Amino acid sequence: MNPFSVLRDSLYFFRRHLLAIAQLCLPLVVLEALCTQLLLRQMGEQALPTYGLLVSLLFYPLYSAALILYLDTRSNGQLTAKRDLFARAVQLWPALALLILVSSLLIMAGLALFVLPGIWVMINLVFAEYLLVLRGLPMLESMRESARMTTGHFMQILVCVLAVLAPIWLLDGLFLSLFPEPQPALELALDSLGSFLQLFSSVVLYRLFTLLEAQAGA
Repeated sequence: MNPFSVLRDSLYFFRRHLLAIAQLCLPLVVLEALCTQLLLRQMGEQALPTYGLLVSLLFYPLYSAALILYLDTRSNGQLTAKRDLFARAVQLWPALALLILVSSLLIMAGLALFVLPGIWVMINLVFAEYLLVLRGLPMLESMRESARMTTGHFMQILVCVLAVLAPIWLLDGLFLSLFPEPQPALELALDSLGSFLQLFSSVVLYRLFTLLEAQAGA
């Protein structure tokens, strides 16, 4: 499993389907960023980072599930209406939101223990969402199966994840240095752009997921 090939194939898919992915996910991404912005401004100095996580739990599971379903249907040569993707995403929302909450708490707990345990937890759980959405596994079984799938492939997965997230983090840092106190409209645009670009990681992880499943079934 060559990380360069995975990234190349994923970038080709993302560019080819960019408009469809934007139409599918961007409205909810912008709405998520807007609600987070309004909540944090309303709370002022009392705002905690966890408030942003709670807002994300409302929106992220919906557009994440819809995107995963889109990736799977298009990769298999199927064309499914967006309303059908979202209808299925709504059905999956409770289980997926719980999975994301538990995963986020475990990752944050690991990051509090000198960072490395958090990275280890994050990599072990990267396929849990795909197993829940596409294979219908319950939350705990999805987490266990994800850990099993990543065994022996930690470094390849980590390289792929960092190759996607590092440029986005650098871009966020650049925007922060250029616009330390942006106007609300600009802040909304920048937050939405950052969240949308992170969806590329879903494409990369889906590619890894399918490759590892095929390898296991060979």
